[in-house]
Amino acid sequence: MITIRVQSDKGLAEAEAVSKGCWVDARNLSKEDLFRLEREFGIAGELLTDIMDTDEQARIEKEDEYTAIIVRLPVYDESSEVSFSTLPLGIVLFSDKIVTICQRSSDALEDILRNRVRGFSTKNKSAFVLNLLGRGAFTFLKYLKELNKRTNIIKDELQKSIKNNELIQLLSIQKSLVFFTTSIKSNELLLEKLQKSPLIRFKEDEKELLEDVVVENRQAIEMANIYSSILTGTMDAFASVISNNLNIVMKRLTIVSIVLMIPTLIFSLYGMNVDIPFQHIPGIGWGVILLSLLAATLGAILLNVDRKKKTRVKMIRRKREKI
Repeated sequence: MITIRVQSDKGLAEAEAVSKGCWVDARNLSKEDLFRLEREFGIAGELLTDIMDTDEQARIEKEDEYTAIIVRLPVYDESSEVSFSTLPLGIVLFSDKIVTICQRSSDALEDILRNRVRGFSTKNKSAFVLNLLGRGAFTFLKYLKELNKRTNIIKDELQKSIKNNELIQLLSIQKSLVFFTTSIKSNELLLEKLQKSPLIRFKEDEKELLEDVVVENRQAIEMANIYSSILTGTMDAFASVISNNLNIVMKRLTIVSIVLMIPTLIFSLYGMNVDIPFQHIPGIGWGVILLSLLAATLGAILLNVDRKKKTRVKMIRRKREKI
């Protein structure tokens, strides 16, 4: 869908035709929309293909009629397996208009449409780019805080009962953090190029805004790295807990198996087709049952006592190490 927007006193308003200083907002594009962008606006098909590629990295390039910037923006899709991900946004700067191209909508673009960005104007191309980059960095920070909040909720649920569903959710969050880290670092390289490149000239006040965007982007990188490290440590800890719980279950099953082997051995001896001591004594069957129960009970007590002794020895060693 291609929407033409112009600047008015009340903010952005839709227009039917392209005019000087307008913003052509292209999102959720079909094949017809891509063909129209290439035919009417003169945007190269190779550039449109790159923007439609979900793995395309941020960059800036100069063509004869326009300057193209590709930046990574965060997007949220609740129906997707990975709810938080990133997509490339193409910003094409013509002499008389601005064209933005994105596969889906993003909160950064919606904030601009709802006049949440101060001093936003479609007539100033350099300020338009900086405001969009700044809003993208702000959205990254907002999503990172949301991911951290979800991680804490899942951690509380895992402490009560460890299930596959919670672990899968943590894995999804980890994928989102990887996507965010990669995209933010790509945007950082773009910002460094904008500071040095002569393709876009910034005024003095805009240079200060560019510095603010760089600072926010670096903050987003640090937050993403910190949350990723915390999540990795959390998943490793819960993996150790799951392994430890499995060892405890296997230990208990081994004790039960050993205890049950004792009466099985006794009954096996008295089930052979040869002469067995005391087999002709009246009531020997009940005696064998009683002997099996006593032997199994004694074996269980001995195994339990041995386990408690090992636990006490470990606790004593830990106390000595602390001292």
